Formats: sequence, structure tokens, C-alpha cells
Amino acid sequence: MDGMRAKKALGQNFLVDSSVLTRIVSCVAPTPDDCILEVGPGRGALTRLLAESGARLVAVEWDRDLIPILNAEFGENGQVEIGHGDILRVDLPLLLGSRAPGKKWKVAANLPYNISSQVLFRFLECYQLFDKLVLMLQKEVGDRLAAPPNCKDYGALTVLLRLNFDIQREFIVKPGCFRPIPKVDSAVLSFVPLPAPRAEVGDHRIFTRLVKGAFNQRRKTLSNALKAAGFAEDPERLQQALSLSGIDGGRRGETLSLEEFAALSRELSAGKRLA
Repeated sequence: MDGMRAKKALGQNFLVDSSVLTRIVSCVAPTPDDCILEVGPGRGALTRLLAESGARLVAVEWDRDLIPILNAEFGENGQVEIGHGDILRVDLPLLLGSRAPGKKWKVAANLPYNISSQVLFRFLECYQLFDKLVLMLQKEVGDRLAAPPNCKDYGALTVLLRLNFDIQREFIVKPGCFRPIPKVDSAVLSFVPLPAPRAEVGDHRIFTRLVKGAFNQRRKTLSNALKAAGFAEDPERLQQALSLSGIDGGRRGETLSLEEFAALSRELSAGKRLA
């Protein structure tokens, strides 16, 4: 059956190791009172274990060929909803809010390597919806999320996620646990939204522009990178914001800590002409 074969174009690698599946469920810790979003249920191996908890489960699958397979197994379970959709386009506040208004959701996902960063940005946009996310990512991506400043793995995603999440690597998953077998290790990470951002950043849109701009051209100095990112309308104001933040514009963006990005964002937010 076509739906049973992994599709390279969709970045599918089905997790088949039962012990790894059990460990992921332990990280999610589902209860009958929980609402859980599963991204990319595939052939339903993780879905099956999550459903055993009695939790309300919404599973979003992009591969249309897999939907009949999932419906055949879970269609009679009133606690499980199988939906066809692209997680990068699904309106998450509408989807989740309409199923359980005011409820915080857990997330479980084995993310395709080719879209994992994009999915993380989507979750970041509406992090207030979630209680906990347990995500399997390429180990390299997991390493970036834990990277300290002033190293090649440290980037915009590191800073932006760290502002609103506690992130913990739970365990490593070897390639042999998947079919087909990928060429790299994976990592399961948990993301717990903070009750309040780790630092005050002023205007969040400016903070996001600032962080992305600082890393878009990593070889440039911070001043030049920010000018290239659109912060050049008022160069005097930009230099003033750097000075007031105690940051040398000759540094590179990858050397700034979250707290330094936040301080600079607060100063830039005070001058809305740059927004």
C-alpha cells in the first residue's frame, strides 16, 4: 500500500522502535484530562500509545495517503480526531481553541528534518496555547537550541525560543530506530513555556527583527547587519541604542546573549521610527 511506504519528498522516517515510543510517551505524560496535538502521526505508532491514556487527541497529517490508514484504526475512537493538513499552514489558535476553548495543549511530534525549524517558529508564534511540547528533531537542530553565545550553532532560533521556553534534551535516538534509516542521529527535546518571557524586550516585533537581522549575515558586524536588516532609517538612533545598551556595534550578532538582545530591543522599541 502506497501509504505504508515512507515518502522521501515529505521527509518521512517512521519511528519503529517500541522502547523509544514508550520513552516519548513518558516525556509527554498524558492523562485523561489532557488535550494533545500530534504532528505527523504517520502510521499511528505514537498515536496508538497516546490514545491509550484516554486524552483528547488531535492528529494532523500532511500525507493524504495515510489518512485512510489512520481513520481505519482510530475512526471509532471518539477521543481521537485525524485531520489532513500542513502544520505550517494550519491556524493553530482556531484548530485548538475550537476543540477545547481556554485549555492548554500538549504537543507530541516526530518532525521531518526539512521543516523542523519552520515548525518551531510556528509553535513560538502561539506558545501561549501550550503546556508542554515533546518534539523529536535532528540532533544538530537540538544542539543549536542548547548552544551558548559565540559559537557556530548559536543562532536566531536559539535566542527566540529561549526567550519563552525552558528547553531540555531528553534523550538521543539512533538512526536504526527508524524506517527508512536516516543518516543522522535524532534527539527528543521537551519545551515548557515560561509563565512570562525570560527578559523584557519591549516591542516583540522589533525584537524578532533584531535577532533575525543580527544572524542573517553572520560575518558582518552587528551595526552593519542591522542596517542591512532595515534598521538604517535613523543611523544615529541605532548607534544611540547600542550605546545605551552597552553593546559595541563592532561585535558580531552571535556574541550577544539573550539579555543583551533584550536590552537593545528595549532601546530600539523606545524609538518607533525604526520599526
